[in-house]
Amino acid sequence: MVTTYAPDEIGLVDKSPCADIRADLKMCLLASDCCKKNKMTPRECLRDGIVPDECAQLRRTFFECKRSLLDNRRRFRGHKGY
Repeated sequence: MVTTYAPDEIGLVDKSPCADIRADLKMCLLASDCCKKNKMTPRECLRDGIVPDECAQLRRTFFECKRSLLDNRRRFRGHKGY
C-alpha cells in the first residue's frame, strides 16, 4: 500500500505541477529496503534498479507527468497531476 500525501497536508513548499507525485516517490524510496537496510541514497537505488514495484510505478507516473508538461497536444487538456 502506497501512502499518498496531498500538498496541503504536509505543507509542501513546491507548488509546481507534479510536486505531489515527486513527494510520493521520495517517501516510497525512503521507506524501501534499499534505503533502510542497504543504506543507499534514493538516487543510487533508482540508478541500480533496486526499487519495489510501487516505487517503480510512481517513477513511471512522475515521468509521464513531466513529459505531459512538454507535450503540446495536451496543453488544452491540462497537465497530469496538476
